[in-house]
Amino acid sequence: MNRAIVYIDGFNLYFGLCDKGWRRYLWLDLAQLASRLLKPDQTLAGVKYFTARVRADPAKVQRQATYLQALDVRGGVSIYYGRYQQRSRNCRNCNAVWTEYEEKMSDVRLAVELVKDAYTSQFDTAIIVSADADLQPPLELIRQSFPSKRVVAVFPPARDSHHLSVIAHESFRIGRARLSKSQFPPVIAKPDGFLLRRPNEWH
Repeated sequence: MNRAIVYIDGFNLYFGLCDKGWRRYLWLDLAQLASRLLKPDQTLAGVKYFTARVRADPAKVQRQATYLQALDVRGGVSIYYGRYQQRSRNCRNCNAVWTEYEEKMSDVRLAVELVKDAYTSQFDTAIIVSADADLQPPLELIRQSFPSKRVVAVFPPARDSHHLSVIAHESFRIGRARLSKSQFPPVIAKPDGFLLRRPNEWH
C-alpha cells in the first residue's frame, strides 16, 4: 500500500472555514477528514496538526482548549505547536497604540516535519492541507530529491494557491461533503468522565 501522511495547517484551515461561513464544521474530526482525503490504494500513516494556542480572548481560548482536548481524546492526530506572539501596533495618524496577536512558527514546524519525514522515508505520499505559499520551497525540495514520492496540496474552503498547485502532483479544495461527514459527535467523554461539548458558536 501507498503510505500517506496528512499535514494540516491549523490556522489556514480554521480561517478558511470561517471566511467561507462554515463555522458549523469547526468541530472537525481531523483523523476522519484525513482518511477521506486518501485514494483507495493509500493507507494513512499519520496525521500531523500544526497550530498555536491563542491568547487574549478568553472565549476563543476556551473553545480552542476544548477542541484540542477532543482531538487528544479521540486520538490518531499528533499536534505540533507554534506560538501566539504579542505585537504592539500604532496608528501613524492618531498615535493610538494597541496590541495584536499573531501566530508564529506553525508553518515552519510543518515544513520541518515534512522534509524530515521525506528524508526518513515515512511516507510515499504527503498530503498538505494548506494554501500557504510559504510551503512551496519544501515541496520543491521533495519533488527534486525524491522523484518517487508524491505531494498533494489540499486547499481549505475559501483558500487557493497557484504556487502550491503548480509544484504539487495534484491539488484540490476540501468541499462540504468531506467536512460534514468528518464531524465529532456533539459530546465527547474524557477518561475521567468530564464531557467535552461542541461550542455553541460552532453550530
